[in-house]
Amino acid sequence: MPSTPGEPDTARTSGKPGATGTTGDPGASRPATGASPTPRPPAAPTAPPPPSDTQGRPDSTPLRPRILGRDPLPAPWIPGAGTGAPALWLLRMPDRDRPTPREEYETVLDASERARAASFVRDLHRDRYVAAHLALRRLLGAYLDVAPAAVELFREPCPCCGAPHGRPAAAGASLHFNLSHAGELALLAFADTPVGADVEEVQPASVVDSVGRSLHPREVAELESLPPADRTTAFSRCWTRKEAYLKGTGTGLAERLSVTYVGCGPRPTSPPGWTLTDVEAPQGYTAAAAFATTEPPTA
Repeated sequence: MPSTPGEPDTARTSGKPGATGTTGDPGASRPATGASPTPRPPAAPTAPPPPSDTQGRPDSTPLRPRILGRDPLPAPWIPGAGTGAPALWLLRMPDRDRPTPREEYETVLDASERARAASFVRDLHRDRYVAAHLALRRLLGAYLDVAPAAVELFREPCPCCGAPHGRPAAAGASLHFNLSHAGELALLAFADTPVGADVEEVQPASVVDSVGRSLHPREVAELESLPPADRTTAFSRCWTRKEAYLKGTGTGLAERLSVTYVGCGPRPTSPPGWTLTDVEAPQGYTAAAAFATTEPPTA
């Protein structure tokens, strides 16, 4: 679950439910959906804001992401011109029976990404990592109005220890972004303020029983009050919200899962200074995004 702050790659302390220190095997079998730097089609409209209740909080309607490979690539990002809600993109990465040729991505990914891709034992895991990162670069290239290969990625300092494994960032850009991947899906989020995204496969009851007790006490009580058949969905909602928030803050697993309450019900509860929203996902998955309501002061 809560991974190290953000991705491009979740190699360090990222963990999906029921696994510690695993990556969730990024990338997709098919970089064709988000791969090579092709000319940009006409700009897509900005994502609509989340519906709000009378107190200005997002209601229970999940945000709908745009689909990479189906919807047009976006126009260059204009800081402050959006709605405040993050721009969300979903990439589907179907399995295929042959690995992605290295020549299809080696001119776009940087040295660290190529090394990470080469470290995967299984072709499927490497392909998913490659596709997710090609998608990230393709979208960042569109938003920053540069070639995907020209985007210089780095990690911000960790807010807990200062080491360079905090949120991902692009050199010289004020645009914030985050990447998450699970199974054959990748979710990408872009915003004017720090942002986190998470997509997960719905976990079996055994994971809910073992990991659910580590959540916030109110969340544990909420899960226990539900019929067993409803707990997996509620747990998955809570899990993705919590991971999106922790990736957005940059703290990751340095914060225990029991500290911040985000809720298991249909409506997420946003921590102070943040807005949490669920995100539409295909059957068998849950997704969420979190974005800071204001830009934190610079040191």
